[in-house]
Parts: sequence; structure tokens; C-alpha cells
Amino acid sequence: MNIIVITAIFAAVLAFLLGSALGFFKKMFFVAEDPLVAELRAMLPGANCGACGFPGCDGYAAAVASQKAPGNKCSVGGKSVAEKIVALVGGSANITPQVAVLACRGTKDKAILKGTYIGVQNCRSAKISTGSIKGCSWGCQGFGDCVKVCKFDALSMGPGGIPVIDYTKCTGCRACAAECPQHIIRVVPKDLKGAIPLCSNLNVLKAMVGKNCKHGCIKCELCVKNCPEKCIKMVNGIPVVDYEKCTSCGTCVEKCPIKVIKLFRRDVTQGLSAK
Repeated sequence: MNIIVITAIFAAVLAFLLGSALGFFKKMFFVAEDPLVAELRAMLPGANCGACGFPGCDGYAAAVASQKAPGNKCSVGGKSVAEKIVALVGGSANITPQVAVLACRGTKDKAILKGTYIGVQNCRSAKISTGSIKGCSWGCQGFGDCVKVCKFDALSMGPGGIPVIDYTKCTGCRACAAECPQHIIRVVPKDLKGAIPLCSNLNVLKAMVGKNCKHGCIKCELCVKNCPEKCIKMVNGIPVVDYEKCTSCGTCVEKCPIKVIKLFRRDVTQGLSAK
């Protein structure tokens, strides 16, 4: 019984001493928060997505307060948040809303599989262990790693086995693009005008492209040859559009036999306006 009492007293004394020590050191090393940082932090949406390039909203607020970052880097808050910040610290409130685009249309009914994959069920593991579970080495692996990291519920797995993007929710935070081991999710301006290729297959062999994916670019170059503005060229087997010249005429979309190229605002975001 005495041992129990002694142990309890010892524990209480030790807890008191440790608590006192913590309180002492807290006061000794206390650093007052910059009121400007707190004010800036209150203006931010609290998504902590990292799209601004800093570790969360606290990091961005501190960077703006110390003039290490401009006030228009919060893509989630958009122009309204940028205007509040620059009204406080100065600078430009101009901000270009961005969204993610999946440059792959290899749904499970169009893209063949190499075999039955029984490994860890995520895209990165499948990529590392097999190179690609699909015949197309550049295609979406379909395990939804990008969906899991999206903090805005803007991504979901569609019935075709590839991600579907909700452009009313996408903030262009880049989390999905950073997570994708195939690097086929790209972030572009939300108000992008022009045609955009939705394929990442770099295989220069036309026959192999068609064999592995019925939605893959077959390198026919009809888009290049028929563009009236001469604003499309092939780079590593993929059409690349010069958006300074593109007029959204839609000729490349009409001429593409596989329908790999789409008009971004008409076909991809369905005319959703940038805010």
C-alpha cells in the first residue's frame, strides 16, 4: 500500500515539475505572432492545398506579410481574396483561374490491359511494378490516386475507369497533377481558348497506338495539315497548339479521325466561365 501511495506522490510531483518547466520555457521562448500574418490568414479560405507554392495558408500568409510572395497566388480564393489581400499589402490582384485537364481518354472499353494486375491497388505502385498496366505506356492507370488527394471533391472515377473532373469545383490547386505518376494531368487557364489534345501517347508507331487504345492519337497529322492558322505542330508524336494563333475555328476537331482534339471551352469545360 505504501508503495502505491509513494508512486502516486512521485508521479504528481514529477507532473508538477514538468508542467512548471514547460510553462517557463513557453514564456522564455514565446514569439508574438505578427498581427499582419493573422489578418492575412483570416482572409484565406483555409484549404491548405499548397497551390500557392507554400506549406498551407499559414505559410502563404507569412510569406505575403514578409513580402516574399505576391498577394494573388491563392487560386482557391480567386480574385475576391486577392483583392482583399492587395488592399492590405499592395500589389496586383490580377489572377488567372486554372483547372486540371486529363490528357488521356483511355477508358477500360477502349484501352487494352496487359493482363490482370494483382499488386498494390494504386497508380504509383502499378506504374513502378509494371511500367503500365495498359498496353499504352502513357495511359491513366485508373486507380484514382488523383481522386484521393483532391480536397475539393472535384474528381471522381467515371464508369470508364478514368477520372472525371467537375469544373464547377476544380480550383487548379495542382494536387492531382503532382500525384499522377504518368504526368497526364495538366493545369491550364480556366478561360483557355482554343483546341487541346487529350492524349499523351508518345508512341510514333501508328499501328501500335491503334492496337493499344482506340482513343489514342494515331499521328496522322491531319490536324497539322488542315489548320488554317498553321498553329499546330507535332512534338514527340503529340499535337501542340500555339494558343497565340489559335482562333478556336474547330477545323482540327472536325478533321481528327479519332476525335483526340477538343475545343477546350466548348467540349471540355462545356462553356463554364472563368471566375
